[in-house]
Amino acid sequence: LSLAFDHESIVRVALERLKGKVRYKPIGFQLLPERFSLTQLQDLYESILGRDLDKRNFRKKLLGMGLLAVTGDTQVGVPHRAAKLYRFDAKRYKALERDGFNFEI
Repeated sequence: LSLAFDHESIVRVALERLKGKVRYKPIGFQLLPERFSLTQLQDLYESILGRDLDKRNFRKKLLGMGLLAVTGDTQVGVPHRAAKLYRFDAKRYKALERDGFNFEI
């Protein structure tokens, strides 16, 4: 796919900045719907970083940060077992950030 003018360069620079920032800021949550599964979250991070992440370690780390709140809902209309849905707890993140919390994937 070829982009007009300097748009390819702009997209490349934006992706590199996103790759850098997503490692230390929870911006990935802004790219997902309000309620999301852990698989959707991991797929997003893998797409941005361009590499596979270990499923168990990713989940353990993200859940251990205390930034995800279980919504009590599950996926609907999926051909597999419905996964739990979570939401990002921005208030909790702000409180942790004030205390020196470092979000790092």
